[in-house]
Amino acid sequence: MRIAMIGQKGFDVGARGGGVEQHVTQVARRLARSGHVVTLYARSRYGGVSDPEVEIRYVWTLYKKNIETVLHTFLSTLDALVRPYDIIHYHGVGSAPFAWIPRLLKRKARVVVTFHSQDRFHAKWGRVARVYLLFGEWSACWFPHATIAVSHFIQVYARERLHKQIVYIPNGAEPQVVEAVNEIEAFGLVPKQYLLSVSRLEPHKGQWYLIEVFMRLEEMAPELVKDMHLVIVGASGYGSDYESHLRRLARGSKRILFLGFQSGDALKQLFAHARLFVHASEAEGLPVVVLEAMSYGTPVLASDIPENIEVIHHTGFTFQNKNVADLFERLKELLTVPEGLDQAGEAGQEIVKESFSWGLVTQKIEGVYRSLKH
Repeated sequence: MRIAMIGQKGFDVGARGGGVEQHVTQVARRLARSGHVVTLYARSRYGGVSDPEVEIRYVWTLYKKNIETVLHTFLSTLDALVRPYDIIHYHGVGSAPFAWIPRLLKRKARVVVTFHSQDRFHAKWGRVARVYLLFGEWSACWFPHATIAVSHFIQVYARERLHKQIVYIPNGAEPQVVEAVNEIEAFGLVPKQYLLSVSRLEPHKGQWYLIEVFMRLEEMAPELVKDMHLVIVGASGYGSDYESHLRRLARGSKRILFLGFQSGDALKQLFAHARLFVHASEAEGLPVVVLEAMSYGTPVLASDIPENIEVIHHTGFTFQNKNVADLFERLKELLTVPEGLDQAGEAGQEIVKESFSWGLVTQKIEGVYRSLKH
């Protein structure tokens, strides 16, 4: 089949993107290896990446927060209309409102949307954008021939609130074993002596909760963190205001490190050797980054939103979403009595192997495509 993917920022963009970009990169490669012809529409600012298996078409857009995705999706859709695709697959509710165009004007193609997240709950969006994203949720369920939800929570939401049955296919990861430590040593880090946060630096990702709690631990329980660092990995989403805000919050601590965008061996080693991965996000779809941490056997402490709970499968630890006091108590407890951390990490890695492999995810998506073509 000839497959087009629209809605993601780019291909293999690492920490410059998010869960959607990781999902699309992993699935596109595996579909191509299965014999399909895969074209991925990327934004031109994420250029410079090529791949021997996946065709990447770079399309210009205007890089303003409220219109970047909308304009890029529209222009990519127009391009897709004149190409012989069998499947046009939109990713994210921000791109879903355009799914009607190929549905109406390219009748031989089949249109799919993956509902990755309820983006309207992300703190960066204003009122108008939230209304658009709410419409995007409805569009994701009603415009395409088939809709995929990356979490059971989204699947249930679509059934109960949008009155549409959609297919559940989660995000994925692959179990990893990393023994090398040269990259983290270059950052001045010691294995199992740092807490790790990896995500885009955006308000809804909740890094500020973790900074506040770590500094409170330094003040109130210094013996627990005297040899520890808090490592924050990720690039800013739009502009640097939030990153500057985080850096100001962290000024009182010499043990909080901002490492910016990381990839390759450095990122792998950071995941593999963290004492604990902490994910304080206020809103998610199905967090790929949590699956990644679990894939390295690293224990996870995450906010208790349904999507996080769904991923960790009782193998990790949770705290009350948006509650600094509860995060403080949970982190203090885990650092005081750390005996269960290694066991939790091993259990999480086993869950990834059994339920969230990218190979299995891709097979299920391919099954959706084939069902639409028959």
